[in-house]
Amino acid sequence: MTARLPHRAITPGSTPQRFPGFDVLAEADAWDPVTAGVVLARVGPQPPLRFFSPAQEAVARPLFDLILDQHQEPRVPVFEMVDQRLAELATDGWHYGDLPADPQAWTLSLGALDQDAHQQCADGFASCPLEDQESLLRAFLDLGDDTWHGMRADRVWSLWSRYACTAFYSHPWAWNEIGFPGPAYPRGYKNPGVNAREPFEVEDRRAAHRDPA
Repeated sequence: MTARLPHRAITPGSTPQRFPGFDVLAEADAWDPVTAGVVLARVGPQPPLRFFSPAQEAVARPLFDLILDQHQEPRVPVFEMVDQRLAELATDGWHYGDLPADPQAWTLSLGALDQDAHQQCADGFASCPLEDQESLLRAFLDLGDDTWHGMRADRVWSLWSRYACTAFYSHPWAWNEIGFPGPAYPRGYKNPGVNAREPFEVEDRRAAHRDPA
């Protein structure tokens, strides 16, 4: 038996819950020990910060909240997960030729966003009201492939959103939100096919109201 950590079946941003009663961690005993250890560690205490400085943290946390629409607790600890990746140089193994390597690109881009905030709000990004943070991000996105603080804006957006989404959707709370039942190994699946569900899966509550056309 795998020792499971305390968990919640409701994911931030899913109210009412899209898959009522579904909890992917209820299936942890079906996973092999190594897989279970990796997944369960994501819902446990996060390691101390090792990459981001306090000033960068003040920008990155609200930025991730905006990108992922996480504005209340409990939050998926995306900031901590990204910090861990960058501290361990666990990047995607590539970066745009017109951007520096990911760690430096994160440092430069967070500083640039904070600089924009000081110009618009006369304060740092973290202290700006939510509507001003949204306005700053919208103005940044509107730049498309134009230059922003010496960097292509769309390249920077790819960096931010790629790291944010990778962290968010590797977390079991996000799996609950999308109804993903977790690793298939070693149990496997016996009911493949469109609209086919395993006994441990739950029907999407929106399906009954969705027009198939």
